[in-house]
Amino acid sequence: MNIFGFIQEIRDHLKYSFDEVDGWFEKDRITLDYRPSNGGWTVRQILEHIYLTNFYLLILIEKGSKKALRNSGGQDLDAEIRNYVFDREKFEEVGEYGAFKWIRPEHMEPKGQMQLNEIRSLMSMQYHQCLIYLDRMKNGEGLLCRTTMTVNELGKINVYEYIYFLSLHAKRQLTQMENNESERIGNKGI
Repeated sequence: MNIFGFIQEIRDHLKYSFDEVDGWFEKDRITLDYRPSNGGWTVRQILEHIYLTNFYLLILIEKGSKKALRNSGGQDLDAEIRNYVFDREKFEEVGEYGAFKWIRPEHMEPKGQMQLNEIRSLMSMQYHQCLIYLDRMKNGEGLLCRTTMTVNELGKINVYEYIYFLSLHAKRQLTQMENNESERIGNKGI
């Protein structure tokens, strides 16, 4: 496994996901507040949900990165890198809206109590947090700590995979926001 290539891939995906999500903060009020016909969340609510999900994932990423760095003193990092296999297919499903049933915890549901500019600012900080973790674990250390991820039955995943998961979750939500906007535009003439 080329761990440096994998870390760069995660960086690139994070940049893409966060940049794409950031563009939604510029949408007009009608788009932001449009409720889809299926009764789902508005774009405004989806943006808050992305922030909340990132918030809780970053708690796990922080703990995992600290443990991974502590483990780097005692484990054979070279062997971990050599033996690491990334299950790309299973992870890519995380970024596909509707690929599997997603049951989110209640604490990740939007409450509507945050202003968009606050959410946007916090998301920018979250993006930079992810980059800091990748910088700290730049030599493959993120492989040295695994934590259980129940979503899509991913099982025990390492810290890099958690960061990638965070980015894929945002990608999944982008599709949902695009669907909302398409439906709103389609219903304009009604």
